[in-house]
Amino acid sequence: MSVLERDWHARPGASDDAVQHLVDAISIELPAAYLALLKLTNGGEGPLSRQPYHLQLDAAETVVETAISGRLEEFFPGFLIIGSNGGGEYIALDARAPDGLPVVALDMTNADLRDTVLPIAKDFDAFVELIGIEAAD
Repeated sequence: MSVLERDWHARPGASDDAVQHLVDAISIELPAAYLALLKLTNGGEGPLSRQPYHLQLDAAETVVETAISGRLEEFFPGFLIIGSNGGGEYIALDARAPDGLPVVALDMTNADLRDTVLPIAKDFDAFVELIGIEAAD
């Protein structure tokens, strides 16, 4: 089932140029599923079936701007911020991982990475399966 068929407030998809600019600007190989999601919905908002339970996906242009600015690298080195939960946690790809790029949440107010990293999904493909679905009670 596509994200667009779920509880997801989509934005228009990213242009090929915007996605290519993101790929060129980021030093890690981005997951194909992430790039495909941006082409489908360049940002958006909806539930996430696992903690932190909500996703505000950043547009490709915002991800590039944040990464290039380096303003978060001091506090969260090795993470590519791709969004937030809208309530104090970033959603990021963890480029520190030896295998793949797990998706994690980071407490915006706690730069101690021993305490702040909350695993969400082992990779972006698994993460996509959580988007737009309410958590089961």
